[in-house]
Amino acid sequence: MARDRIGEYDALILVSLVWFLGKFVRYLFPPLFESIQGAYGVSNAVVGTAFTGFMIVYALLQFPSGAVADRLGPVRVIVAGALVAGAGSLAVVFDAPFAALVAAMLVIGAGTGVHKTVSVRLIARVYPARTGRMLGAHDTLGAMGGVAAPAVVVAVLSAPPALAAVLARLPGADWRAPFLLTGVLAVGLAVATAVRLSGSPAATGATGSDGDDPDTREYLRLFRNPRFSAFVLVTVGFSFAHNGLVAFLPLYLSEAAELPTATANLLYSLVFAVTFVQLVTGDLSDRVGRFPVMVGTLGLAAAALVALVSLPSLGVGAVAAAVVVALFGLGSHGFQPVRSAYLMELLPERLAGGGLGVVRTLLMGAGALAPSAVGIVADAVGFRPAFALLAGSMGLAAVVAAGLWVTE
Repeated sequence: MARDRIGEYDALILVSLVWFLGKFVRYLFPPLFESIQGAYGVSNAVVGTAFTGFMIVYALLQFPSGAVADRLGPVRVIVAGALVAGAGSLAVVFDAPFAALVAAMLVIGAGTGVHKTVSVRLIARVYPARTGRMLGAHDTLGAMGGVAAPAVVVAVLSAPPALAAVLARLPGADWRAPFLLTGVLAVGLAVATAVRLSGSPAATGATGSDGDDPDTREYLRLFRNPRFSAFVLVTVGFSFAHNGLVAFLPLYLSEAAELPTATANLLYSLVFAVTFVQLVTGDLSDRVGRFPVMVGTLGLAAAALVALVSLPSLGVGAVAAAVVVALFGLGSHGFQPVRSAYLMELLPERLAGGGLGVVRTLLMGAGALAPSAVGIVADAVGFRPAFALLAGSMGLAAVVAAGLWVTE
């Protein structure tokens, strides 16, 4: 019985672990911005633009990965992405010029960029009656990578002498050490996924062998539906605000809110520590509907961003900052599985992978621009105006979602 139960959840467990690792390696970078700036002597704008490059490559892979999965099956795409991300992570380990670091970041962006679109489609096919709940579990485990990454960075940068002596024997003995672990685990997970899932029905493509493969024009015609286009606007506004915050929250808390760097990095992990809310919102949306949950979570995230902008002028300390950061995490994480479940309901079966890929290309493209925009605005006029821009973007997403709910 136990073995059968594990087998039932093989697809969910494996793709969620790959997603955990993808999130982990992505969120290693923001807590390391200060270390990277110190090592290479670059500005907020430069390091933010480098991370934007990472996210742009990530965004550009959304549609191709979904379209390829429609034809060849999702498992092959997931395995290939894990291998590419692992190779990029191992490249970061070696001390090299800043241009080489950026190149490795782009490779990691490509490897991690193929996963989410394909995994959402796979989970929706394997668990059709429990899509919201299973996507909540998938996104929860993935977001735990964001909890682990800042904690690992703090542990490495403030390692006691005994641990520091061990790390000194590894390649990339300084802030690069976590990327060695990431690279090894990515290769191992790729092998496990290929072995366990390649023979399953979930591994097959959606269009079969009848030659009726969708073309790009069919995916673009989805935007003729006004409600579909409006919901894309919701996801774009959310992604811009969310990605801008997660890229610069540690620096914002240390510079604008004047918290110690170690405290700022630990508070950063709170954004992801509350990820378990996705289990609740995903299941709740299966029961009461998608829009009530989406409007509530987006509204909470927008209010938290407004409060975050107000923190420096209020002169509050770490406890109040922790509450605000946790509220943002609850709202932003709570929205994500419901968004994915609603999109899978909107999209026709034969266009599900590529259609979701088109949407994720747009929303991740907007999210990719956010770190650069925040870095440029912060250098020009300060972090608070930059974060006010993010609050406005999240507020727009909440308002449009409320309009869709009212007119549903």
